[in-house]
Amino acid sequence: MGARTPLYQEHVNLGAKIVDFAGWDMPLHYGSQVEEHYKVRGEAGMFDVSHMTFVDLKGPRVREYLRFLLANNVDRLQTYGRALYTCMLNEQGGVVDDLIVYFLGETHFRMVVNAGTHDKDMAWIEQHAQPFDVDVSEITDVALLAVQGPQARDKVHTMLSDAQREKAAALAPFNAVEVEGFFISRTGYTGEDGYEVMIPAGQAVEFWRGLHENGVYPVGLGARDTLRLEAGMDLYSADMDETTTPLEAGLKWTVAWEPPERNFIGREALEPQYNATPARKLVGLILDDRGVLRGHQRVIVDGEAVGEVTSGSFSPTLGKAIAFARVPYDVEDNVLVEMRGKQLPARVVKPPFVRHGKACFE
Repeated sequence: MGARTPLYQEHVNLGAKIVDFAGWDMPLHYGSQVEEHYKVRGEAGMFDVSHMTFVDLKGPRVREYLRFLLANNVDRLQTYGRALYTCMLNEQGGVVDDLIVYFLGETHFRMVVNAGTHDKDMAWIEQHAQPFDVDVSEITDVALLAVQGPQARDKVHTMLSDAQREKAAALAPFNAVEVEGFFISRTGYTGEDGYEVMIPAGQAVEFWRGLHENGVYPVGLGARDTLRLEAGMDLYSADMDETTTPLEAGLKWTVAWEPPERNFIGREALEPQYNATPARKLVGLILDDRGVLRGHQRVIVDGEAVGEVTSGSFSPTLGKAIAFARVPYDVEDNVLVEMRGKQLPARVVKPPFVRHGKACFE
């Protein structure tokens, strides 16, 4: 038996297929993964993401610490609640994890990191916090619900107090606010608008049931993966890891090179790659033939295996298989993907595959 979120019994009651995910018992789907996908793209769906790791960082030197720890520059965070997507890198420039960091005060930042990397992330964060005298505190006894889709914000507003609703409604994308015990962030992992709402664990069931009664569809890990893939969002351990740099993972935009004197972990290793052409890049693939693209399938160019699919699935919005693949930098236009002894043609495209609920490709 794995760890369980405060909403575990709700998933069971709704008939979810429970699977192990990074040591947690989590819902894969509630009957139809494709239907759940469509609900998020067309209406509103809710995900239990309480298995994520929440960390508060406090101290007079916390900004200085994060300038060193993170590849993106937290000096971009100057107003309360502003969020930044970034990676933590190792000394070789590989990705330790990707995360979101929030500015809650000059001596207080908050990070949300992946569940599957909890132990190594906490060790890495604490190790590098010590020289800066930063207090690292993991937030527990909370639940996190991601409510996503065109109707998501309006649906969440019906569950909030007047004060919470007023503050949430005023949020711009990638901003958050803490009000009356709720931490409400206008972020997500689907390519749709919505909120991620951190609430006390004891209030999670009531909040979940209220949203469900108001027409918000429960969504599992399966549809979460197809949604993020369509939206062109990387998945840690599949599309990037400690052997992959952000420049090889389509995340060049998350590395802040200015000011040049900012010495973040991994900068020295990355700079030669930044000033030259990286050997590898992450691209999107679309399979026009029947079949499903999956991780580790070989990518063939001119009869030679030159790369592999990092993550792939069937796209309900496009009605075709899509994937990310890591290939040499000069690969363009078309490739072959090897599956079950056959080599099927795939188009090379630049993600995202879907934007604002609409297909970017035919």
